[in-house]
Amino acid sequence: MSAVLRADFVRRYRSGASVAAAFTIPAEGASVAVLFGPSGAGKTTILRCLAGLDRPDSGQIQFAGRSWFDNAARVMLPPQRRGTGLMFQNYSLFPHLSARSNVAYGLSRFRPVQRQLRVDELVSILELQGLENRKPRELSAGQQQRVALARAIAPRPKLLLLDEPLSALDAQTRQMLRRELRRLLVQFATPTILVTHDLSEAIALADSAIIVDQGRILQAGPLSEVFSRPANERVAHIVGVETIESGVVTSISDGLASVTIRGVELLAAEPAIPTGPVAVFIRGEDVILERAPSADVSARNRLSSIVSQITPEGPLARISLDAGIPLTALITRPACEALKLQPGDRILALIKAQAIHLSPR
Repeated sequence: MSAVLRADFVRRYRSGASVAAAFTIPAEGASVAVLFGPSGAGKTTILRCLAGLDRPDSGQIQFAGRSWFDNAARVMLPPQRRGTGLMFQNYSLFPHLSARSNVAYGLSRFRPVQRQLRVDELVSILELQGLENRKPRELSAGQQQRVALARAIAPRPKLLLLDEPLSALDAQTRQMLRRELRRLLVQFATPTILVTHDLSEAIALADSAIIVDQGRILQAGPLSEVFSRPANERVAHIVGVETIESGVVTSISDGLASVTIRGVELLAAEPAIPTGPVAVFIRGEDVILERAPSADVSARNRLSSIVSQITPEGPLARISLDAGIPLTALITRPACEALKLQPGDRILALIKAQAIHLSPR
């Protein structure tokens, strides 16, 4: 059986607030789990408890069969005995040390030759050549981020913990470094838990998602499953589902559920859903727009719609539609221009049955 991290604990505060965590993720290989949710949800508290910087009030934390925390057995391993690497939101580099000395800081158990080789290796991997002797104030935000990541990964931790690793960067730099960070995390092949409230960052970096809200975990699983099949309306809002509506499943036939929303009938590939009230979730990227019906489109749902608003969003365009129900489509800017869309235009909205997710109310 593969090694796993098991967390099941509660951290309580004097104010009466509490953070409860219960999840299991792989504890080996290049897996990245994201603690995702709004600011103040409790993500950093969970990360600090895993690192050993905060003590939960009850529960357990086990990593690869080893107990890191067990309140009943009075086990509380300190951070240095857990073998975790932690990268703080503000990087927390030592201002009086050079980039090289910052990277080498956690390598005191290494022999001098091993220490030098490990630092040289990370300087090369993270492309810090020529910057080794600079102090943090002499580095750009992106360079500081790479130094902080090198310091966290230098001791070869069993688990890497990243707290909002890109939040200190400007939008352009953040977008550029997302791909680089993902490549590095895969290259390091160290299981990683990453905290973020940025949707694009979560999608670009993670393999699995743990949705946190108001101190509670609402859903956990593979990223694609959590983001495309949210467990409830709150999760759907958090992961950015564009269309969230109330409906009623009236019948199920041949694996397809007929659901009625404000008089509009849709077919969803939900054979196990019971009849009755449901929440209906449709992601904007799953809504296809056409000027005229096409014979080679397999979408079962074809809704005559009116364009109510067009909102540019970088390389995409958000198209708000009146399809008898409010509907949102996300398409590329070139596709929007090719369709020559204007507010008031009539358009055909196509949605595959597999793209409609239902959740019982």
